[in-house]
Amino acid sequence: MAGKAYGYHNLIFSWIDTIDGNYPPPVDAHLVASVMTVWNQIAPEYGSNLWNEALNKRLGTQNLSLPDILVEVEKRGSSFAKLLAIPEQDDWVYSDGKSASCVAFILEMYKEGGLFGEFANSIQVTEFTIRDAYTLNLFE
Repeated sequence: MAGKAYGYHNLIFSWIDTIDGNYPPPVDAHLVASVMTVWNQIAPEYGSNLWNEALNKRLGTQNLSLPDILVEVEKRGSSFAKLLAIPEQDDWVYSDGKSASCVAFILEMYKEGGLFGEFANSIQVTEFTIRDAYTLNLFE
């Protein structure tokens, strides 16, 4: 992982795993979309790099801008909240390489080392937050 970009592509999504149960009040997916839209207007290259590629992965599309992503979600009869809740996949490779946060890197080593046993194939380590990993109690 030396020389690779930090796992920001998946880090910002790893804590969102339900449509409405992960946000502190009064935040919801509508506010997240609004903030992303404003940020996209102020610094489009930054927003594009930070979340557009990850959202495109979740849609199975490529190179859509945030407005186009929102339109595509609507066309499919889905919602932005559902899009945000789609789990990150360990095998997704982004334009700057494999994306892995520190916790995903450690859990990937555990996974490859067999620590998750028969559950290994059903675990996406890029979906874990530090708190998730801490509460696993693997060594107790």
